[in-house]
Amino acid sequence: MFYKKFKIREHEVGLVFRDGEFQDLLAAGNHKIFDPWYKTEVRVASTRDPWISDRQLYTIVKSGKLECQAVVLDLLDHQRALVWIDGRLSRLLGPGLFAYWLGGREVRTEVIDIQNVRFDHMELRSILKLEDASKWLDVCKVERDAVGVLYIDGKFTSVLEPGLYAFWKDAAEAKVVSQDMREMQIDVSGQEFMTLDKVTLRMNASVTYVVKDAKLAVSAAVDVRQSLYRDVQFGLREVIGQQELDSFLTAKDEVTQGLRKYVIDKAAVLGLEVRSVGIKDVILPGEIRDLMNRVTEAKKAAEANLIARREETAAMRSQANTAKLLAENPTLMRLRELEVLEKVASSGKMNIMLSDKGLTDKVVNLL
Repeated sequence: MFYKKFKIREHEVGLVFRDGEFQDLLAAGNHKIFDPWYKTEVRVASTRDPWISDRQLYTIVKSGKLECQAVVLDLLDHQRALVWIDGRLSRLLGPGLFAYWLGGREVRTEVIDIQNVRFDHMELRSILKLEDASKWLDVCKVERDAVGVLYIDGKFTSVLEPGLYAFWKDAAEAKVVSQDMREMQIDVSGQEFMTLDKVTLRMNASVTYVVKDAKLAVSAAVDVRQSLYRDVQFGLREVIGQQELDSFLTAKDEVTQGLRKYVIDKAAVLGLEVRSVGIKDVILPGEIRDLMNRVTEAKKAAEANLIARREETAAMRSQANTAKLLAENPTLMRLRELEVLEKVASSGKMNIMLSDKGLTDKVVNLL
């Protein structure tokens, strides 16, 4: 009448409480407990679930009764634990008191110190799939063709290669700034600049570049691309403003080289390496364009006229040389006359009308 009977199965453990205080553990088997005042309670826990989840776990652990029956994990604020059950990753534990039964299932734990903010692990991808992972870890992925600039509590720490990274949330504030390392292009279009002789030009230019120093590129400017764009604008304004229109049009390559040097120097401060700089288009004002077309037309007309005069001069010089040669060589003159007669005789009909008597006698004598 004053005894209570309890049966504990093979996969169970009995937790004995009296007046709400933990007293003892009951192994598998049949038990009788003297309890005349009905103040004894036996809570049965299954070892098939390795975790001891009793609400009075702290009291049970402090009693020392679990020493040979269970493993206790008392995790401090700077500690976390990974738990594998039967070889399978099961839980990521935060600070607190935990215990699991021995002998029921195979349980393996790994305690981690989070004072090292960055979390590296061979099974990182599996760990990040755990239900509690997002509670304790910040995750960052650095894409291909990029690097990540890592800051811990606002201080630069390292440059991360492409890959998956995790950081403990409560350890420090980790921030990863991604930086694309591929070649990129900036087009500066429709910009107007004034030459030294006050002619306004509209220009299009392009710059290709790559990031050489990721840390410097991230820290030198809020938007490094916009900063380089602005530097190209300033560079164009500087090199164009030092040239008159005619000198600019005749020495465009030199202007481009001046722009290139200016942009390279500015880009280096931003951690960038310039691959190419080019002025693609130069658009003149309408009235200047018409004026230059007329100038070009006049130049071409003058060149054509000069060529014609040169040809006429050459022809006249040739005729003068021929006349001089014939005058100095009577025999050559006679041969020339015979050539003329041959051409005249080859004609089927010939009419000769002469008015000058002297010329008539000469022709008759020649015939």
